[in-house]
Amino acid sequence: MSSPSHPAVAHDAPPSRRQALTFGGMAALGLVGGGGVALWAATHSGDSGPAPASGGRFVEPALLRSSGGRLSTTLRAAPGATVAGRRTEAWAFNGTVPGPTLVARPGDTLAITLDNQLPAMTNLHTHGLHVSPAGTSDNPFRTVAAGTQAAYEIVLPVNHPTGTYWYHPHHHGLVADQVFAGLYGAILVVGDDELTVDRERVLVVSDITLTADGQVPAVSHMAVMQGREGETVLVNGVVQPVLGADSGALERWRLVNACTSRFLDVSLDGHVFGLLGRDGQQLGAARDVPHLLVPPGGRADLLVRMADAGTYAVRTASVDRIRSSGMGMGMGMDGSTLSREAVLASVEVGSAAASTVAPTGSGAAASGWPTWSRDVRDLRGTAVRTQRRLVFTMGMGGGMFEIDGQVFDPARVDQSVMLGSVEEWTIANTSSMDHPFHLHVWPFQVLSAADHDPAGPPDWRDVVNVPSNGAVTVRIAFEDFSGASVYHCHVLDHEDQGMMGVVEVR
Repeated sequence: MSSPSHPAVAHDAPPSRRQALTFGGMAALGLVGGGGVALWAATHSGDSGPAPASGGRFVEPALLRSSGGRLSTTLRAAPGATVAGRRTEAWAFNGTVPGPTLVARPGDTLAITLDNQLPAMTNLHTHGLHVSPAGTSDNPFRTVAAGTQAAYEIVLPVNHPTGTYWYHPHHHGLVADQVFAGLYGAILVVGDDELTVDRERVLVVSDITLTADGQVPAVSHMAVMQGREGETVLVNGVVQPVLGADSGALERWRLVNACTSRFLDVSLDGHVFGLLGRDGQQLGAARDVPHLLVPPGGRADLLVRMADAGTYAVRTASVDRIRSSGMGMGMGMDGSTLSREAVLASVEVGSAAASTVAPTGSGAAASGWPTWSRDVRDLRGTAVRTQRRLVFTMGMGGGMFEIDGQVFDPARVDQSVMLGSVEEWTIANTSSMDHPFHLHVWPFQVLSAADHDPAGPPDWRDVVNVPSNGAVTVRIAFEDFSGASVYHCHVLDHEDQGMMGVVEVR
């Protein structure tokens, strides 16, 4: 085991060998196959197992809570888990897909032993947490070898935002394989002033493909290029689970998009969501949204006021994330809808029960959301030290997936930032594919994006979609932590193929 805190001493392959080692390593693990097929999700019907059982009972992941300011636990990454109602060789944390939900409070320490029983190197990323990127904290350059253990000590600031986050491996070149195979789980940071609801749920949405003997099949090179999507969509490891609810009850849904590439456009038949926040960052008050786009890696904190008795479907609509045929390598996909529509779950609403949370008065939204005003920071009036422009590009030279014409090099610092400064970044996308932008450690305030309301409250996230031939602008307060971390496309196959850069704060 090694734990470098700076990319110059990371264990990733240098860029001149990166692609060959990435594909060679995945092939050795049985995770990459040949064939120039157009779309992986449509190419494995002959290898797939029996249709997974659907309509099972909704099951929450196990909860591991901090005590006395510390959450001490072991996360064992190993093959073998029950997925979609059958025993499989999917990879899992502590034997379940998803892994346990970690619950902590601002100021707590996450003391995690990562026990790597996989046939591959790995590491651990606490996605969205505003914590140190160095040493044994949220260090994406760290390597944990197969058959070894590593100690992580992740300290939450006392003013850390409460909300929904998640964890998953982040060893460059293996991220998509390991997340797709089942390695992920939710993190909740909770405070003393949590909103009162009748019921709270964690919904981790993911997708996977399994063969008849329960293996995760090889993925084609073309599917890697497009970003793989699984044949089976899961909610907490179950296909189309059934959620029981009472008419009139107020529920809080913490939704995590743990898919490697799939975009979710989520809605609930007969209902309007109350959006509390995205990516762990809370809005000033809930606002009505009939549906919400959640890109890979993103989260949504939603209120639901249950309607009259009946059965209602939780759906994701189709999302076009490839816009044109100018992609080369036989990847022309005009009009394709890669993130396809699906029923995620169903809600069976029974007879009315006495809700503990009555709708608020005349000032409330039409759906009757309770008042929960939060003091949300706004950087729109803050002086900006530096403005930067980053461009997602797809080339045929150094690599297919690039930022500013370069593939990821762990030994190269792409953005040098002064600690304590506020910067404004514009992320453009000249490619024919959508690329969700994610920055580790430092959340950002969205200033312009297709799904941003400039007249609304401060819009804080850590993942924002950059559409094909479009751009977004964000402001970032590089505060509290120095050190090196990364930013990247959160279509994880694209990240693994080089669409990632290094930011160093000092």
